[in-house]
Amino acid sequence: MLHFAVAGVPRSTPGKSGTIEGLKHAHSLGITAMEMEWVQRVPKNEEHIANIKSTAEELGMYLTVHAPYFINLNAIEEEKLEASKIRILDAMEMGQLAGAHSVCVHPAFYLKMDPDEVYDNVYRATDDIMKRAQKKGLTINLGFETMGKVTQFGTIEEVLKLSKEFGIYPTVDPAHMHARTNGQWNTVDEWNAMFDLYEKYLGKKSLKSVHMHYSGIEYTEKGERRHLPLKKSDAKWKDFLNVLKKRKIEGTVVCESPLLESDTLLMQKAFKKL
Repeated sequence: MLHFAVAGVPRSTPGKSGTIEGLKHAHSLGITAMEMEWVQRVPKNEEHIANIKSTAEELGMYLTVHAPYFINLNAIEEEKLEASKIRILDAMEMGQLAGAHSVCVHPAFYLKMDPDEVYDNVYRATDDIMKRAQKKGLTINLGFETMGKVTQFGTIEEVLKLSKEFGIYPTVDPAHMHARTNGQWNTVDEWNAMFDLYEKYLGKKSLKSVHMHYSGIEYTEKGERRHLPLKKSDAKWKDFLNVLKKRKIEGTVVCESPLLESDTLLMQKAFKKL
């Protein structure tokens, strides 16, 4: 099954709008999945996390996590690198307790270094993270995201190669790919090439458990500027849905549009009509 997830608590959620209320409201709207946006910090209250899990299970909601933004696995300073690793491990640990399937991570910045050297640095950091995760009994997926700026580590080839090395799968964001290349990755042929590449690296079965992001996006020659509503962007989103349907992609597509629940439902309803 392919879920369309709202990126965080729906804006129309009544009351204090915490995750649990957000899950209930998203479910009442007909949305079947949510990405928990832990982008500033990872919550550590295990009782609250357990309540999120039980609520999601009761409602049949598919969960993913977005880890904190403050991560750079190519950091020069040892203390910054260690802090990045801990934030990722915290997100994985709490995400697993919540019953989430995958944790989206912005992996690194190039810092004007050679991309091959950066890849090696990110590889070593990931190896350490995965060894620590194994000791903690963590089996949740670590999903390195395709990134939207040319200064960021995270081309589709980089995240797929890294994922293959560690038996994990990435968070593929076609909007970021579109912005990073100043307008490419926005056609049926290009999306099919993207999934062909995904399958080449990770195998055909990997397309049954994808973690993707999607939205409209504003960009310059330097890449991403900001996310946009689907209908106010150049995103050929209906064509994208057709590719997902024809290729029988499963897992979750997280809608990162500023119109959180509206565009999530727009995609979900359009996909069901195909």
